[in-house]
Amino acid sequence: MSGILYRLAAFTDDPNGGNPAGVWLGEALPEPAQMQRIAAEVGYSETAFIAPAKGERRTARYYSPEAEVSFCGHATVASGVLVGQLSGAGSYLLETAVGEVSVTVRDVAGEWQASLVSVAPEYRPAEPELVEEVRELLGWQADELDPEIPPARAYAGAWHLVLACKTQQRLERLEYDFEQLKALMLRENLTTLQLVWREREGYFHARDPFPVGGVVEDPATGAAAAALGGYLRDAGLLQAPAQLTIRQGEAMGRPSRLQVDIPLSGGIVVTGQAVSMEH
Repeated sequence: MSGILYRLAAFTDDPNGGNPAGVWLGEALPEPAQMQRIAAEVGYSETAFIAPAKGERRTARYYSPEAEVSFCGHATVASGVLVGQLSGAGSYLLETAVGEVSVTVRDVAGEWQASLVSVAPEYRPAEPELVEEVRELLGWQADELDPEIPPARAYAGAWHLVLACKTQQRLERLEYDFEQLKALMLRENLTTLQLVWREREGYFHARDPFPVGGVVEDPATGAAAAALGGYLRDAGLLQAPAQLTIRQGEAMGRPSRLQVDIPLSGGIVVTGQAVSMEH
């Protein structure tokens, strides 16, 4: 199946920052085995496959180096920016495995950005046994958790476990057994851990272990950002409408900035820039 593969960094204006994503554009999607092979060869945390190459409505699928992923925010932002550059600013509709996701693309003073609207978010409190098991794998103590943001399973296209800590120092220290955490997350149907520290109202720092994708840590996770926004709103932990800024990737040397707009109801809006990594 013929197509063109592009490489972009999402949630940044610097090709050396953000989260790298592959974006494959073609007239029809390749077979799943071929998409998996391409994603493994690209080696980024995700590669998006978009078809057809033109039109307002397109099909999107997402693959990590090891498995298909139900939805990926950073690859959607990268895809949106690429499609906007090739086909013009405006709104596009992606038919993903979890439902329709609209993406609005704009050129702001020569810098391209895309805003996605997630599928309807969901959340439920995390089971104490799960939290304890994850804490032990991370080396976190119970008294290091932020009681104002209780642990939760959160969804906006993929499931994440949200764990909030009290201090920046706790978030800066990230060590875990890759295979043990991967096995736990596969068992619990978790795509990433959304580990966050709230510096101030509306301003978060995040780190996202992603062993199920074959990646130790993700430098920008749009799907988890949307899930966090939905959880905070629907659990009554903030007053909507609201806006969050999430900083991620600094510890990896790939700083990322994610803007999350939380409406009164419905899908969560995640906005970011993206730039080509091609030289």
